Amino acid sequence: MEFVRSIFQQSPEIALFMALAGGYWIGKLQFGKFQLGGVAGSLLVAVLISQVGVPIDNGIRTVLFALFIYAVGFESGPQFFRSLGRRSLREIVMAAVLSISGLITVVLLAKIFSLDKGLAAGIAAGGLTQSAIIGTASSAIAQLGLSPEQTQQLQANVAVGYAVTYIFGSLGAILICVNLLPWFMRRGIRDDAVKAEAELLAGAKVFGPGESSALPELVSRLFEVQAAVGKRIADIEAMTMASPIAVERLKRKGEIIGGEPDMILQQGDILLVVGRRQGMVGLGDKIGPELQSSEGMEMIISTRDVVVTNQEFAEHTVGEIIASTRELRHGVFVLGVKRGGIPVEIKEATSIRAGDVVTIYGLQEDLQRIAKRVGPVIVPSDKTDFVFHGLGVVVGLLIGLLVLRIGSIPLTLGSGGGALLAGLIFGWYRSRNMAIGNMPTGASTLLRDLGLAGFVAVVGLQSGQQAVLTVMESGISIFLIGVAVTIIPLIITMLVGRYLLHYDNVAIFAGALSGSRSANPAFGEVLDKAGNSVPTASFAITYALANVFLTLLGPLIVALV
Repeated sequence: MEFVRSIFQQSPEIALFMALAGGYWIGKLQFGKFQLGGVAGSLLVAVLISQVGVPIDNGIRTVLFALFIYAVGFESGPQFFRSLGRRSLREIVMAAVLSISGLITVVLLAKIFSLDKGLAAGIAAGGLTQSAIIGTASSAIAQLGLSPEQTQQLQANVAVGYAVTYIFGSLGAILICVNLLPWFMRRGIRDDAVKAEAELLAGAKVFGPGESSALPELVSRLFEVQAAVGKRIADIEAMTMASPIAVERLKRKGEIIGGEPDMILQQGDILLVVGRRQGMVGLGDKIGPELQSSEGMEMIISTRDVVVTNQEFAEHTVGEIIASTRELRHGVFVLGVKRGGIPVEIKEATSIRAGDVVTIYGLQEDLQRIAKRVGPVIVPSDKTDFVFHGLGVVVGLLIGLLVLRIGSIPLTLGSGGGALLAGLIFGWYRSRNMAIGNMPTGASTLLRDLGLAGFVAVVGLQSGQQAVLTVMESGISIFLIGVAVTIIPLIITMLVGRYLLHYDNVAIFAGALSGSRSANPAFGEVLDKAGNSVPTASFAITYALANVFLTLLGPLIVALV
């Protein structure tokens, strides 16, 4: 044991990564339909490892959580700001119900079990996993006018109550939000997340890595001119106006020649035609037989995203743009338009706005021609813009340092809330300026997974030993009271959300419920189960409110117990 302790003292990061590896292994194990998950598993393994004694700095915990919550905010920024307004009233009520029910639960249990002000506040801080309560409660205790010895004892009890109850406070929220809620709603988080995402995408199909449609929207075909002898190239392109096509290359007597619109077609000419699949159907009857291949007719087709910046196109309808840019658009096909990451239905009356991202398909030279008029091309890259995101994290941490005082009560978002707010703002700004702030999906996933699991593992390494010792010395009563403080407000809020606020999507509901408790580990598991960012908007609203509401519980508990 001394050998292991000496290793951890020399290199505490070994204990951290052991907790991550062991936790994710345990998290994969299935117990019937129940699965603990990597985050909760990391917490349990960290508590076990902590019994050896692991010195680990608070700064590591702060950095890991800031990275996690910034990445979450960045991904969901556009969606979050679109969701603000009357639709967010449910989230406000959720956060208020949990805070009020948490306060009532703590005060009643403190009266029943004759807890002092310090223990009651500590149990609230740990059972509700709101560390800021420790600070606000300790400040309130210092204002009671007690002797220095009494003040010190009560403040020490705050830390004891927190250490004993924090572990289950994190784990219990995971169990309710990830396991009990789907059972209660009789639906899975993943299924409802996919359903909500489909609604946001307005029916557009999003393919995963390595996936593609068996019937692609745009295709290329070779035809030998027989039936279309004497017609112009422009006549061929006008045959299917409803589903546009373009003659991109013409081969005559073995030579590649230009394909001007007024060029007259001759017997045996070979045409490379690119267009929408609907327009290709039956085209062979109008031009001539389709060929499998022809030397020199191969061309490289590209797909690019272009940001609309030119006022010639911004604030105009699709119909107006089509009418005024027929020659400019030759050979270029629009696959879709996104606004803030959400697909926009393309109709003649649809208005195009500055900052919209248009996905276009065609030859490289055609795409370059249109990009010069429309706006910059978003070049696919696996590089992260660390200038942009480094600044984002800095701004978030600075916001977290701000303290607003209402009387003697300090209110602050803390590093986590500040990083979330910065992530939301920077994510929203990126959605309007796609040429900057790149963060590949893989990089964002790593920040979220490592940040959250590492954060809870550090918490387990820091407080696990003290929690176990306190339970052994003081009995299990404090722990059980903490279990009640964790579970009862969540159950009450869940029932209110279902029957009064009428949440019917489990993924969105789980995000709001975990945010109402500022339960970051639970939210991480919800996000993992969802497989997309659908729960994030409801979480972000309730989380921001919960940081304020729950922080206020410290002085209220001290006053009421």
